[in-house]
Amino acid sequence: MTLRRTVLAVLALAAGWGGAEARAQERTLRVSLNTELQILDGIVTTTNATRVFTYLVYDMLFAIDDAGNYHPQMVEDFTVSDDRLTYTFRLREGLEFHDGQPVTSEDVVASLNRWARREALAQQMMRVAESFQALDARSFQLKLREPFAYVIEALGKPGNAIPMIMPARLAAGTPHTTAVADQVGSGPFIFERSTWRPGERAIFRRNPRYRPRAEPASGLAGGKVAHFDRIDVISMPDQATRAAALQAGEIDFIEIIAADYIAPMRRNRNIRIANPRGAGQIMSILNINHAQPPFNNPAIRRAAQIAINQSDVMASLGLPEGLYMQSCQALYMCDTEGQSDAGTEIFRGAGTARARQLLREAGYANEPVVFLHSESSALLNPMGLVMMDQLRQAGFNVQNVTTDYATAAARRLNRGPITAGGWSAMNVIWNGIDLINPLANPGIAYNCQNYPGWICDERQTELLRQLATARSPEDRRRFADELQAAFHDNVNFILAGQFTAPAAYRADLQGVIDFPIAVFWNMARRR
Repeated sequence: MTLRRTVLAVLALAAGWGGAEARAQERTLRVSLNTELQILDGIVTTTNATRVFTYLVYDMLFAIDDAGNYHPQMVEDFTVSDDRLTYTFRLREGLEFHDGQPVTSEDVVASLNRWARREALAQQMMRVAESFQALDARSFQLKLREPFAYVIEALGKPGNAIPMIMPARLAAGTPHTTAVADQVGSGPFIFERSTWRPGERAIFRRNPRYRPRAEPASGLAGGKVAHFDRIDVISMPDQATRAAALQAGEIDFIEIIAADYIAPMRRNRNIRIANPRGAGQIMSILNINHAQPPFNNPAIRRAAQIAINQSDVMASLGLPEGLYMQSCQALYMCDTEGQSDAGTEIFRGAGTARARQLLREAGYANEPVVFLHSESSALLNPMGLVMMDQLRQAGFNVQNVTTDYATAAARRLNRGPITAGGWSAMNVIWNGIDLINPLANPGIAYNCQNYPGWICDERQTELLRQLATARSPEDRRRFADELQAAFHDNVNFILAGQFTAPAAYRADLQGVIDFPIAVFWNMARRR
């Protein structure tokens, strides 16, 4: 009898542990991102993995919803003077950082001053700023010398350099070029730095101090309710391994599912495939180097522009119909409010024959075109191969430099000649949500600044200034259209096609927010 009681006790204990483990698994969301989490600062880098990290750990003053509208987030209310020169903001009551310290207006001012040293849109705003200061613990004020049309959009900018709020001690003490050493935010999740193993796993715990807004979640706006106690971001570089793990239920969410797996997963009743449209899609880009031959010649840039056939580039991805467009030359994305055909008449008659003619007329002397090709990227690899072939058919002397993405991205920062490790072209991708605001669109916003490609067109400098101070929606639209026309005429970058890189997730997840960058609040496991 004693032995029997002992065995029953052990079995009961084991069952209890098993039940606890099962409950813990149910409260854990297991995620695989498309790129590795390496840098823990959304100001220092623009990689999507760091953006996901930033949205989890930090919060912003304003936030964009899935329709492209901006709403207060950390801000409770704000006023704008009649002359549009003074913006006064008040923080929500009870906001706290992960270390228990209150979020104050001093933290806001220090954080945004650091961000403004990095972000082009912020720099345009600060050029016309007279002062930016804290008024009391919860109130702060921005005074301008002249109106700036995109103050709220700047403070709620969703990407590139993210206007995240951190303690003043970190913001003021860390250069904008260096990642902060201590990841203390006020967002819905806390990063578990002590267990982080780069290339393996990153763990985030639900922030018990977080106070969600009352509004429904939409995009980055509204109530960020954390239903999971823990999020595990698991490194799985191999696409097949990632897809198999999702189908087996070993992970719950894949940020981007490779095209080869979309059709079979659509047939799996346990899997859901997202289908974002418009600003939720991605634009393929050919980044060309204006600082070095041959693309320092506008006529040669035009030949390359006419050589790129979007339909063939998109076909290389192997996406099912409905997930890409045959053609889109809209700088602010197709299927959006800002879609425009301004300046697109230059694409009439585009193709190899026309590109060859333009190249001859430009006096091209067979200078090498060093193309940085990212073989490790499931998206960039096939598109890059097609673009190189199209340029060769047009008569360009293309030299393929194939590496992993990180190596290519590092070389892309080199402005020097190709004999000194420089480059001529590299295909990249831009998230649509980053393109809808002209003053934040990297295709024009970094004009005459230190940004790879080093575009500099004085016409666009003046148009950007006029857009920033435009008073009416009609004027803003007119200047935006003129900027798009100048973008195409100067061949700042070459648009190579609009497409969807969808997320895939387990069907028992509900409340998934359909947004270009993965966010994990509002999401819960269906019981």
